[in-house]
Amino acid sequence: MARICELTGKGPMKGSIIWRSGKSKKSGGIGTHVTAITKRRFLPNLQRVKALVNGEVRYIRVSASAIKKGLVVKAPKRTWKKEQAAAA
Repeated sequence: MARICELTGKGPMKGSIIWRSGKSKKSGGIGTHVTAITKRRFLPNLQRVKALVNGEVRYIRVSASAIKKGLVVKAPKRTWKKEQAAAA
């Protein structure tokens, strides 16, 4: 399953971890030096949310920022019981 937000299209981003050694000049050393750079991925903060999509309730994977912005219309709470639905 792709790690992509269904509303904003946010996906993983590339980045790197920079390893440094030494003491900074400000702290009284001779300065820090880069010893290694390794690749890494920044993943979006995806949440599985029950939402109204085109008039029907379904689960969608959206980023936390999309929820905070109010882009997600949450599904209404269920008021009926399972026994009532079977009888009707």
